[in-house]
Amino acid sequence: MNRETLELLIQEFYNMGKESVEKPDVDMEALKAEISAIKGIGETRRDEILKVIQRHLCPLENTVG
Repeated sequence: MNRETLELLIQEFYNMGKESVEKPDVDMEALKAEISAIKGIGETRRDEILKVIQRHLCPLENTVG
């Protein structure tokens, strides 16, 4: 097995694992409403919290490349 064949095999295993990962199904609007209902959480802070949650749920979508 040469290097190219090994790299293709590793990439194929990686892609299989990546496709099989389940993404959490989160209703962001419902989350937004619930966070807004917490006393002391204003619009600005709520939006900051939602950005943090979004970064953790979809880390690949938030990378700059």
